[in-house]
Amino acid sequence: MTSAASASEDTASGSSGGARLLDALQHQVAVFARRAEQTRLGGVGQVRNSMDRAAYLLLNRLDQQGPMGVKALAAGMGIDSSTVTRQVAPLVDSGLVKRASHPEDGRAVVLQLSARGLARLDEVRSSRRELMAQVTDGWTEDERVSFTTLLTRFNSALSARQAGLPSTDSGADEPDRADGAGDTDPSGDTGTPTPS
Repeated sequence: MTSAASASEDTASGSSGGARLLDALQHQVAVFARRAEQTRLGGVGQVRNSMDRAAYLLLNRLDQQGPMGVKALAAGMGIDSSTVTRQVAPLVDSGLVKRASHPEDGRAVVLQLSARGLARLDEVRSSRRELMAQVTDGWTEDERVSFTTLLTRFNSALSARQAGLPSTDSGADEPDRADGAGDTDPSGDTGTPTPS
């Protein structure tokens, strides 16, 4: 029996230990969400809070997967096309993303990260990396890896639940690369750093 199934069974049978553990988990997730929103986990220095989450995730996905149409971008992130269109418009207006002809079908338009967008994304990634270093200062490398692995599993499980998919969590996944490559989460939210 998996630990998730065991925890669920403990809760269903009224085990106070299992219920207390899940209560503590949901409370810590709520605190984490509030803290993340307060700081927007936006980095340090002048770059702090200078890019919202939607822009960061869109730019990151375009950087990792290359040019793509709105429908493909929306499907890969687990959101609808109208949301992507609305979120990408200011990125195009500010020159971080550009529209280009599809390389195979000149009638279609794809979105791609501009040189300015890549430079901006690199700046924000660096700032956020520094924030993570500061927040986890004093943690061992193993603790960072463990936390990253568990947070990746947690995000993937939430994403699968939201998408109505069965959980495929084997517990053996390694953290994704810092750049989000290999992202398996439809929302695009689980690109996580791998210690180097």
